[in-house]
Amino acid sequence: MEIRRIPTNGTELNVALDGAGPPVLLMHGWPHTWQVWGSVLPLIASRRRVIAPDLRGLGDSAHAAAGFDAATGADDMLGLLDALGLDRADVVALDAGVPAAFLLGVRHPTRVRRLVLMEAVLPGLPGGFATPPWWFGFHSAPGLAETVLEGHEGEYLDWFLTAGTYERRGVPPEIRDAFVHAYTGREALRRGFGYYRAAEQNAAAILAAGRLTVPTLAVGGNTVGDLLHHQLAPVTDELTGTLVARSGHLVPLDRPDAVAELILASHDASGTEHRDGLSRP
Repeated sequence: MEIRRIPTNGTELNVALDGAGPPVLLMHGWPHTWQVWGSVLPLIASRRRVIAPDLRGLGDSAHAAAGFDAATGADDMLGLLDALGLDRADVVALDAGVPAAFLLGVRHPTRVRRLVLMEAVLPGLPGGFATPPWWFGFHSAPGLAETVLEGHEGEYLDWFLTAGTYERRGVPPEIRDAFVHAYTGREALRRGFGYYRAAEQNAAAILAAGRLTVPTLAVGGNTVGDLLHHQLAPVTDELTGTLVARSGHLVPLDRPDAVAELILASHDASGTEHRDGLSRP
């Protein structure tokens, strides 16, 4: 594996690169780094060229002051593909990475061979959470959460890393420590919460984006479940859905085997149901 700092769209992203074959771009969420995919990489690197960045301002990427909205994130990923000389890639996104991946697919369909979007809802589209989780509002209030949480980052993130895993079993200690390190300090917290504070901007961009024409797979664990599939159905030309058994919100950590299988699978209709149903591997 190679770790590189790659300039794109006015910032620099820390990027893990591995493997050979058709490229796949992996986009993490909050409070993660590229290491959320760490157990998936060895399962796919023999057959895929893996590009796993820390998103703008997060992890070991440059400490960006702004640009946490989905449109800027899509441009960051487009620039990353350009910098690596890649015409097209499969794009796999989790949680807060999903809005940017969606816009990348809508706005630049010739650059995305296939989208795999997991455990997120898209602001602006009907069918999301009936009542948003409590932390959405807390994280969205400018200046609040980082002020309250500074000095207590580990305890706070532990709640999400436990609640977000199947049967609350938590994540491996080395992954937990990497995530806590990445989000420790007021400025690191602020950059992470910037992704929540862009929700209204993201909603407007998603509503204005138009139809998603690239083949798309909506993946649910036991938190978001099939909500994303239902949101995407009216605006997506070629959609399949999967609910991953024995998985919480952090599907790549709970079920790296299932995620690897979904990434490696060619996009066809065998074994899946379209638009009106979900497969359950």
